[in-house]
Amino acid sequence: MGRIVDRALEIAEEKFIASSGPGGQNVNKVATAVQLRVDVFQLGLSPETFERIKEIAGSRFTKNGEIVLTANEYRTQEQNREAARERLIQLVNQALDPPRKRKKSRVNRVGKVKRLKAKKVRGDVKAKRGKVEW
Repeated sequence: MGRIVDRALEIAEEKFIASSGPGGQNVNKVATAVQLRVDVFQLGLSPETFERIKEIAGSRFTKNGEIVLTANEYRTQEQNREAARERLIQLVNQALDPPRKRKKSRVNRVGKVKRLKAKKVRGDVKAKRGKVEW
């Protein structure tokens, strides 16, 4: 793992909350859902990476500059904690990976002629539609 990912896991605050979903009577007694909070400003990200993480996080990004991840798909705290940490790692890694630049494609002469011929044929077909005049 990278330095920033390790830092994110270090500063992440975990809070256990009551979970909805499966669990029977256990769901009323044990707080199994995990809410993971990470202050993005403490990660020391470059401005470009900060913008990417903000965009990727979407509604999970708060006004205070925190990312809030909630995991409640499992019945145990430990499984939910692991799921939330995995999501955080995935999110940070995705933000650290810069998007690839799009290379402009160039159509060769044969491709251009072929395209224009197809347009002409299609135009002729459409021109022949409509009312027939006797």
